Amino acid sequence: MSGQSDSCGSTFSAAELEFLAEDEMIEIVPNLRIKPLSLICGDFGPFQPQIPTQVPIWLAVALKKRGKCTIRPPDWMSVEKLTQVLESERDSASSFEALPFHYVEISRLLFDHAREDIPEVYMVRSLIEDIKDVRFHKIGTGLEKVSSRTYAMKLNLSAMEVNVIRPFVTGSLETFYELAAPEIIQESQREEYRRPQAADRGPRRELRR
Repeated sequence: MSGQSDSCGSTFSAAELEFLAEDEMIEIVPNLRIKPLSLICGDFGPFQPQIPTQVPIWLAVALKKRGKCTIRPPDWMSVEKLTQVLESERDSASSFEALPFHYVEISRLLFDHAREDIPEVYMVRSLIEDIKDVRFHKIGTGLEKVSSRTYAMKLNLSAMEVNVIRPFVTGSLETFYELAAPEIIQESQREEYRRPQAADRGPRRELRR
């Protein structure tokens, strides 16, 4: 993609992350009969009125724009589930609750294109923003603990969160490694010096022709 470089610290734009999230599956409820759709990414349908079916988000949005369906928000986007996630995030200083990898992008797409299909949409939006804030605070606290002894990090983060912190984390680890490299080289040289050297057995006898 145009917004991505070859560096391991490269980031995606918000539009590129949404593009990736559009391949996630979501449930729709058609309001009329539609013939099966045979697409490069797969076959979808046939669509029957009032019978829920799964389609990629990009197709759900396309049908929604044409007034051919309503979109059912995923279960995790309910006020009850998001409230539980927010409370759990606040209760734990280091662990992160399990959320879809593209939870930010999915919610944004539905807010933009299917607002009327989301029960208590303003509360849902507020809860998601609060969850993002709490998680970013924990990420910032965790990054403060990165040191020269840190060679890898394992975090249960979303696409947006990974995208934001990747340049900092990779840059910091590379810097720490470069600073520690002389010590590593010196230690390697000391190990080489301590290895037993092969005994000098004098000149070798030439093989007889």
